[in-house]
Amino acid sequence: MSDIKTQVQGLDPNVQARNIHRLVRDTGNIYETLAIVAKRANQLSVDLKHELHQKLEEFAVSSDTIEEINENKEQIEISKFYERLPNPSIIAMTQYLDEDIYHRYNKKKKHQ
Repeated sequence: MSDIKTQVQGLDPNVQARNIHRLVRDTGNIYETLAIVAKRANQLSVDLKHELHQKLEEFAVSSDTIEEINENKEQIEISKFYERLPNPSIIAMTQYLDEDIYHRYNKKKKHQ
């Protein structure tokens, strides 16, 4: 997959009602579908958080005094950009419905 931020630029950040029949089309079970979407949302959340922290670390100043706090406009803009992104669960649901998420079942071994 390419950069997640460019993919979700036009995505509506509001929650929308979804067609249950369309959600269960591949799995046949709403709970399996929600488990797939939830796992992808967790992946996205971790990735976005890690990326944001990396970008904000560039602005980190190691200082022993707390007397002066500098506001950096670039830092504020980066934070606002990530705040405006849709929730990872909304992104994951959209990816699932667009069939951008690959999922498979692991074969269970029979123990005798």
